[in-house]
Amino acid sequence: MTVYLNQLGGDRPRVGPPPEGEAVIVWTLDTGRSVVAEHAVEEAAAVLDAAERERAGRLVRPADRHVYLASHLGLRALLGGYLGMAPEDVALIREECPCCGGPHGRPAVAGGGVHFSLSHTAGVAYLAFAALPVGVDVEATPDAAVVRDLLGTLHPAETEELTALAEADRPVALGRLWARKEAVLKATGAGLAQGVAEPYVGSGPTPAQVAGWTLRDLTAPPGYAAAVALPGG
Repeated sequence: MTVYLNQLGGDRPRVGPPPEGEAVIVWTLDTGRSVVAEHAVEEAAAVLDAAERERAGRLVRPADRHVYLASHLGLRALLGGYLGMAPEDVALIREECPCCGGPHGRPAVAGGGVHFSLSHTAGVAYLAFAALPVGVDVEATPDAAVVRDLLGTLHPAETEELTALAEADRPVALGRLWARKEAVLKATGAGLAQGVAEPYVGSGPTPAQVAGWTLRDLTAPPGYAAAVALPGG
């Protein structure tokens, strides 16, 4: 896997052709921006589709709604660039869930053309694009209470690794573990439906090898961890 990292701002993004082979193009976005790719976040309704507007409307906290709108404006601007169409004309669908066959699997573009994955948390979003199913995730470093809550839900080897660390070191280790695990689960389309014990991704400085997948940590701002997954390896 070859990863190209870019930053999306307020100007129109300069995108080339869609990625090919095992290349992944990852864009990062400061979700606190008021303008994303020449679109004002407060006017996002004109660009997003009905499902996105409905989802944004369900978010109670204004800060959460802003993050969602900024992220989806960025997604549509980039998809439009890769596909050669206006952002508002990109038709988004859901693939079949690999667990139950329901219409809530991986987000996708109707008609194909490029695979994508979007992850956002307070302050930052990561958007990945590839010719193959791709998963990206960014996580803020969790607090000690989250570590305690999740410790027993992980793969037994991961639980053992975290337990062996000093308590002060566990949040950072869990943050990078969680970003890796979410990246793989997003790429498969399974999400968290079957729990988070599998796959084993490891909590150390280097991701564990996951059968059938290439998993890589990404550069992230202080206080965050990020990872991307692609079929292969």
